[in-house]
Amino acid sequence: MAEVRARVQLKVGKNSTIPAEILSFSGLKDGVEHVALVFNQADKKQTTPLIRMHSECLTGDVFHSSRCDCGEQLNECIDKMHQQGGILLYLRQEGRGIGLYNKIDAYVLQSQGMNTYEANNHLGFEDDLRDFSDAVLMLNAMGLAKVTLMTNNPRKLKALTDAGITVEGLVATHAHVKDGNEAYLETKVKHGSHMLDLSKTKK
Repeated sequence: MAEVRARVQLKVGKNSTIPAEILSFSGLKDGVEHVALVFNQADKKQTTPLIRMHSECLTGDVFHSSRCDCGEQLNECIDKMHQQGGILLYLRQEGRGIGLYNKIDAYVLQSQGMNTYEANNHLGFEDDLRDFSDAVLMLNAMGLAKVTLMTNNPRKLKALTDAGITVEGLVATHAHVKDGNEAYLETKVKHGSHMLDLSKTKK
């Protein structure tokens, strides 16, 4: 495994520019161009840095889709890491691994009444095709064996611990409820066992 680093300025949400270091990797398992963004260089030496594994969501991250909470989670993560330091692993796993075109097909099925998992299954895919082994390789390349993980997804926690990464703490993201994604979030909790507290968002 090898990495290449470059300094960049980011502008996210309502923030002014945020400095970060972006890392590219060679020798990853699936050959996809995953990257890591390191925030607050002074905090790089923390023994258990804050880590988030964020799967790419073009519709949510870039175009702020009403169907999901991905863009809001990404902004929340970057805000927190800007304040206290951390490492964002941006993983190219669109649509839980089914790809952008299939994800749009799944959107059509969701419009017809299926939930996000049922739509993927109807298209011939499992609930979640993501493999986080490359995230483990990225952490290994950065010399990180102990982390604090920012997630609501138990699969991500299990993927790290099964690979020998010690997760010394969990930081939950907020429940980003908006018009159009209520059923999506409820399905993530009921079907995907996501650790989201939606009770405080009920009107």
